[in-house]
Amino acid sequence: MQKGIFRYPHLERVIYGVPFAEALAQEIDLVGARAVYVLASGTLARETDAMDQVRKVLGTRFAGLAPKIAAHTPRNDVVAAANGARAANADLLLTLGGGSVTDAAKMVGLCLGNDIDDVDGLDALRAITHPDGTTTRPVTLPPTIRTVTIPTTLSAGEFSALAGCTDTRGPRHAKESFTHPDAIPRAVILDPALTVHTPEWLFLSTGIRAVDHAAEALCSIAPQPFPDAAATHALGLLASGLRGVKENPKNLAARLDCQIGAWLSMTGVAAGVPLGASHGIGHVLGGTAGIPHGYTSCVMLPHVMRYNHATNAARQTLVADALGQIHSPAADQLAKLIADLGLPGTLRAAGMKAELMDAVAERSMHDRWVRTNPSPIDGPATVRKLLDAAW
Repeated sequence: MQKGIFRYPHLERVIYGVPFAEALAQEIDLVGARAVYVLASGTLARETDAMDQVRKVLGTRFAGLAPKIAAHTPRNDVVAAANGARAANADLLLTLGGGSVTDAAKMVGLCLGNDIDDVDGLDALRAITHPDGTTTRPVTLPPTIRTVTIPTTLSAGEFSALAGCTDTRGPRHAKESFTHPDAIPRAVILDPALTVHTPEWLFLSTGIRAVDHAAEALCSIAPQPFPDAAATHALGLLASGLRGVKENPKNLAARLDCQIGAWLSMTGVAAGVPLGASHGIGHVLGGTAGIPHGYTSCVMLPHVMRYNHATNAARQTLVADALGQIHSPAADQLAKLIADLGLPGTLRAAGMKAELMDAVAERSMHDRWVRTNPSPIDGPATVRKLLDAAW
């Protein structure tokens, strides 16, 4: 008999299929914000009129714009944005862009709630994974202000309270995990028209990141019924939607399917369902080797699924069925989807440097989701075998 506890995230609303400026105006009025500090993708701010629309909606409530959030959310960019929001007396954060910007807003909220104004202060809030595989999270005060998020990619971090932030000090250069239940945005606005500006490789590859969320949640060592249902539907929407966008980039219905699929893919993560080594190794490939989030899933997910097959074959059948072919191995279907989208299927193609392989293998053992992989990973040598298979 099943038993467990499902925890609903502290996300209040998801507004989908509505033009973002219209949805934003309603949301700002609803929460009564007076000073809104914005974190936006640099490319989106420079090359589209999206920020002009945001400024028009906010009017005198526009309190400032974070000047830079680099890929993988470096600590120094986070702290600079937090200090800017603090100086502006902001009472709401707004993000417009991809996963790095989304995670940055979570980190800004944590900095403000925990009186952090320099990069060293974040040491006290990071999660630590111990050699025995257990993870310790320090007591963290809640953010003093919340966030409204308008995502332009499909990595779907806006549907989780977890934030990844990269410590770039010294040789370690590691991506670390931070969280508080209220770090999740209070509202998310999904406008498919805005994603047309996102580079194709980024939109499609972050879609595979969402596929990874759903596949590893279904194959988790501790699955839950509600996330199972959401992940199953997410895989169907993403597989068809991503192919639809690849065929016709102007297909807004397919783009919205992808956005909804990404939303549903995060149900397990938001509820605390442990994921596996595709995510765990992917964190290190991002923080240490600089490989984009989506690409890490493209190159690792099929190989991790094959490694796990002997342990969770029945669960992988659920993934295969959701992707459309119950009698075809899930790993093969995932690899074909990635190839059909023209995305890299190897670490070499994703830009990995061979000399970083051992460092990635070693550092992966400090990631909590490597420790919760369905087939045990007992040390760096096992990770290295997975990396070699993906090379």
